Amino acid sequence: MNEYVICIDNNTNPASLIVGKVYHILPDTEADAHNMLRVIDEDTSEADGYLYPASMFVAIDLPIEARRVLETA
Repeated sequence: MNEYVICIDNNTNPASLIVGKVYHILPDTEADAHNMLRVIDEDTSEADGYLYPASMFVAIDLPIEARRVLETA
């Protein structure tokens, strides 16, 4: 499973998601079963992220250098 996705649709959550932004996702088999993703979004008050429909994102592979930057940010 990819750990990062890019947002392609924020129509239902424009305050929480930015189209074109890379987001970290957390493993959640129950969410996966419902075609949802657990995303760490702009509202950082929930360390466990929020559930969003998977159709709002596209999975991406990041170069190691980019992963390092995102993991320390």
